[in-house]
Amino acid sequence: MATQRLFFAISLPEEMQQQLVRWRADTFPAEAGRPVVAANLHLTLAFLGEVAPDTAQRLQTLASRIVQPGFDLDLDDAGHWPRPGVVWLGCQRAPRGLLQLASLLRAQAARHGCYQSPQPFHPHITLLRHATQPVALPPRGFHWRFRVTTFSLFASEYARGRSHYRTLASWPLSPQEPYALHPTA
Repeated sequence: MATQRLFFAISLPEEMQQQLVRWRADTFPAEAGRPVVAANLHLTLAFLGEVAPDTAQRLQTLASRIVQPGFDLDLDDAGHWPRPGVVWLGCQRAPRGLLQLASLLRAQAARHGCYQSPQPFHPHITLLRHATQPVALPPRGFHWRFRVTTFSLFASEYARGRSHYRTLASWPLSPQEPYALHPTA
C-alpha cells in the first residue's frame, strides 16, 4: 500500500477558524501571501512526512497510550518567516501541556524512522504561505484562547492545486491525569 504524508496536530474550533480568517483579512493585505483556508488552520505537533501504513498504525497505537491533561492555548503572538514564506500566529508562552505532547509525539516519530527537525518546537498556526516579501505584523493586543481537549493524526492530500487535511484518528486528553506515556510495544 502507498505511503501517506502525515502529521499530528491540534485542530482549532470552527468558530475560531472563522474569526482568524476575518482577522487575517482585516490585518494583512492580499499581496502579503496566499491565505490558508479556514479548514486547514491547525497547530502541528509533529510532522511525520511520507509514512508507510504499518508505521502509521504503530504511531497511532502509541498516540492512543498518551495520557496527559488538556490545557488552555493562548494565541497572542504573530510572526513572519521570510525563508519558508510563512506568516504565523502563535503563543508568547507555550503551555507545559502543549510542549509535553509535542515532545512525546516527536520522540515516538523519530524512534519509528520519521525525521524530526533539530530546530526547537515553535508552536504556530500558519496563516499565509508564499509570504516572501516583508510583511507588516499587527501590533500586540490580539488574543484568542481555547481549551485543547484532543489531538489528531492528519493526512495531507494534494489535489487540484490545493492541500486538504483529512483527520485519520483523534485522541482525547484527560481532564486531570498526570503527564505520562504508557509503556510502548
